[in-house]
Amino acid sequence: MDENGTQLGIITRDAALAAARTAGLDLVEVAPLDRPPVCRIMDFGKFKYEQKKKTTKQKTHRIVTKEIRVHPKTGEHDVMVKVNHAREMLQHKDKVLVKVEFRGREIAHIEQGRMVMDAILKALEDIAKIEKSPGMEGKKLTALLCPKP
Repeated sequence: MDENGTQLGIITRDAALAAARTAGLDLVEVAPLDRPPVCRIMDFGKFKYEQKKKTTKQKTHRIVTKEIRVHPKTGEHDVMVKVNHAREMLQHKDKVLVKVEFRGREIAHIEQGRMVMDAILKALEDIAKIEKSPGMEGKKLTALLCPKP
């Protein structure tokens, strides 16, 4: 195949090298195991550069775990602000760790913290799936959310 992509057919090695030299390009063996071997006339340096450019361009997003914290007595509007922040984080393909922290005697009323956690999880169920269900870790009720594929 020449530099324009047209088939030259079966030609000798010397004729192929001569065609590559007149075009000012390289003769590159594409399929060495075929009989006869398949070659292409191309600028090999440019080809390698474009291949390297393609591999560096396809960077994967590094998944980061971000955290939102609320308390059982946090107001409804403040909780919705935190939910909106969590929604943005999930849209950026980050995981979100939701923590309901209990201070002092609040630990006696875990059910209030569960209600706050359930409200957050219900508000985010359209965009996130629960990776770790809500559970107590010391004085904190935590749940881990990840974005839906």
